[in-house]
Amino acid sequence: MADVVDKATRSRMMSGIRGRNTKPEILVRRLLHRQGFRFRLHVQDMPGKPDVVLPRYRAVIFVNGCFWHGHDCPLYRVPHTRTDFWLDKINRNRANDQKARSALLATGWRVAVIWECALRGAEQDIEGAAQRLGEWLRGREQETGIRK
Repeated sequence: MADVVDKATRSRMMSGIRGRNTKPEILVRRLLHRQGFRFRLHVQDMPGKPDVVLPRYRAVIFVNGCFWHGHDCPLYRVPHTRTDFWLDKINRNRANDQKARSALLATGWRVAVIWECALRGAEQDIEGAAQRLGEWLRGREQETGIRK
């Protein structure tokens, strides 16, 4: 199936997709701040450049987009065009995610992954997700994942 827009328009659309300060990421930061947590953003010298770093709790948070990280949920669908390209890209993202998570855990950091599907849509329990995240930060578990 051919693309519904021309090449220049598709290029402009794709260049507008941000890797930082996305809506789900900003929502997580607001929820954390409201609970009294203070944090750093996008620490460049840490494996995987976590979205949120809480040094006091020795914890990092990744806010993953379901499409870009190949999450098993309704928000992820393999595109019908250039399927091999997209599968390669998403598989590389997954491998990089696992490598970063392993490196962080090996150096004593705690890792949380919050998926876009847990924050998107009217039926989502965003306050519940925020509460679970706060409990994890105050607890001792090494890893957690928050998903739909």
